[in-house]
Amino acid sequence: MATLLYKLGRFAFRRRHLVALFWVALLALVGAGAASAPAAGSTSFSIPGTEAQKTFDLLEERFPNASADGATARVVFQAPDGGKMTDAAHKATVEQTVKELGNGSEVVSVTDPYVTQSLSQDKTIAYAQVSYEVSALELEDSSKDALEKAVDEAQESGLTVEIGGDALSAVPHTGAAEIIGIAIAAVVLVITLGSLVAAGLPLLTAIIGVGIGVGTITALASTLELDSTTPILASMIGLAVGIDYALFIVSRYRAELAEGRDREQAAGRAVGTAGSAVVFAGLTVVIALVGLAVVNIPMLTKMGAAAAGTVVVAVLVALTLIPALLGYAGGRIQPAGAKSKLFGGKGGKSKNEGTGNSGEATQADKPADKPNMGTRWARFVVRRPVAVLLLGVVGLGVAAVPATQLELGLPDDGAQPTSTTQRRAYDLISEGFGPGLNGPLMVVVDTEKSDDPKAAVATVTDEIKALDDVAMVNPATFNKAGDTAMLTVIPGSKPSSADTEDLVHAIRDTGADIKADTDAEVLVTGSTAMNIDVSQKLNDALLPYLALVVGLAFLLLILVFRSILVPLKAALGFLLSVLAALGAVVAVFQWGWLSGLLGVEQTGPVMSMMPIFMVGVVFGLAMDYEVFLVTRMREAYVHGEEPTQAVVTGFKYGARVVTAAAVIMMAVFAGFIGSSEQMVKMIGFGLAIAVLFDAFVVRMAIVPAVLALLGRTAWWLPKWLDRALPNVDVEGEKLQQQLADGEDGRGGGGDRKELVNA
Repeated sequence: MATLLYKLGRFAFRRRHLVALFWVALLALVGAGAASAPAAGSTSFSIPGTEAQKTFDLLEERFPNASADGATARVVFQAPDGGKMTDAAHKATVEQTVKELGNGSEVVSVTDPYVTQSLSQDKTIAYAQVSYEVSALELEDSSKDALEKAVDEAQESGLTVEIGGDALSAVPHTGAAEIIGIAIAAVVLVITLGSLVAAGLPLLTAIIGVGIGVGTITALASTLELDSTTPILASMIGLAVGIDYALFIVSRYRAELAEGRDREQAAGRAVGTAGSAVVFAGLTVVIALVGLAVVNIPMLTKMGAAAAGTVVVAVLVALTLIPALLGYAGGRIQPAGAKSKLFGGKGGKSKNEGTGNSGEATQADKPADKPNMGTRWARFVVRRPVAVLLLGVVGLGVAAVPATQLELGLPDDGAQPTSTTQRRAYDLISEGFGPGLNGPLMVVVDTEKSDDPKAAVATVTDEIKALDDVAMVNPATFNKAGDTAMLTVIPGSKPSSADTEDLVHAIRDTGADIKADTDAEVLVTGSTAMNIDVSQKLNDALLPYLALVVGLAFLLLILVFRSILVPLKAALGFLLSVLAALGAVVAVFQWGWLSGLLGVEQTGPVMSMMPIFMVGVVFGLAMDYEVFLVTRMREAYVHGEEPTQAVVTGFKYGARVVTAAAVIMMAVFAGFIGSSEQMVKMIGFGLAIAVLFDAFVVRMAIVPAVLALLGRTAWWLPKWLDRALPNVDVEGEKLQQQLADGEDGRGGGGDRKELVNA
């Protein structure tokens, strides 16, 4: 592989105009497609194989005009102090508002609180329910505007009026913090690479890659019915890996210049060696993201596939556009260790540099003999491996303790900031009618096979009323055929509580007994039941997903490192970091630690998809650092160094860059903590803290300590397996052998001749 990528790097360097034109043209084409693409279509949340989804499908069949998956708006009215909603003036205002709400072209029905008796016991709060024929994200802006206008007019009468439900759902935004994250990344790149020109390359290529990836997602959003958070998550991951992959290649390029290579040879060697690590690191991320399909939740599958596509683009950009831009930069990018001007001086330029075939470093440009920080740290670790290993494992174990109290759920309006009308409506409903009304359960009784449908439904109603935590059961509504009834059950507890979850299971257990007696099938759905089913489905899929992703990546890493113990150590280290990160998420979002600092206004259960999403993404990113750092160690080992010295050499050349990459990735992820969407905020924090634990504790401390303890055993591979596995040459050993008889890259003729004959 290294030889193939070497050729690709030199081709991109020489044909830089063609390569740059291709990527710019592709970006323009995708941008035009995204700008002209229709708005995203239906993004209904379907969960195949769950009872809640089965019930929704049955409702669409038996109650075709009910718009079971349509948007809803609950307009909540509260009388001013001393007043009642039954006062004539307030009643007239509500009735006028209900009339205006019913005029919308997408409105299916509006309930009148005075007809449905939707008044609190003290008559100070009332609510009207608006049902739409389309889902929340398909709702026209005119419908949302009409809803808000009617509410504004009602508020002018002195009433407090708030809007709950999902009708006002909007695409989340990330805020200015994302820009701050990119700015921090830029500063780190300047410090690491020594000039604005060198630092600008990873940023430029990452932005181009993300632009192409997110633009493609936007262009296909309607066709593929992608969720509104998909482009945000794709940009989050794409930016992070795009900057990191480019950083590793540019850093290796500068190191090759410091060895005396001319610029074209340095670009080829950088892509051949660091580029091989980029390919396999990218593959681990793609495996982890695409593997989300095993959960069988379409939204999660699409999110993973879209993010994986963006990662593939980032890899291709790093392998081709980076060497092309290095050709344009010329002498503005200095060898590693050279004292260059911040804005990219022309130092080290010779008479042939304009053709890209010289620029050889001078002795003054060589790195100093003084050990760098990475070398000193690695020497410290290999001298005290047991102490460092114990400290790292115990520290991550302590951080993981809160994960033992993990509670999963999906957020409802109660998790919204108190500044939103949805949250205020939620609180008013809880105050006037009890928290359970915010998450009513929809019970469907299929009596198609029952001899006496009405008697069967009456039995179901009585049985449900007798259950614990049931506040109310509304009268059943039959469809036109009379073979299906729908009941609304109001729990006594809030939607995300354990008591409500227990009630859902109790109704389903009762339904099993009723079916045996009456042949009537009892099914439970609604947003609360759907959330419970999603959580259960994600929990059930976690271990199979973990086995699939870790297993495939384990095989891939055996291929890369030609070792059994190194991939095993990598996987165990990942488990430590992801558990510690989940512990931090629980402490912040569930317990409320530092919640004010991070803008978390409402604590509660951790989002159901968080553990499985973190497992996928963090595993891929963790393997990035494993591949980048350990391939340098293996490169030194296969070239004859002792195992302990190989660890030190790997840190000498890789620690600074891996540290910079980790800081950049943390900054990018942390930028998404400013999102208005709780899910994006939680994922941004979780990924940022996971990178912190994995890069600086696992990869920088535990990994060298374990390798120092294992010695040569770390690189052991059974002979039969060594013969069976193809040699992908990630560390460039074959490439070095092919170039050894040439001029070693000085002038380029020897390299070119050897590789043409290879």
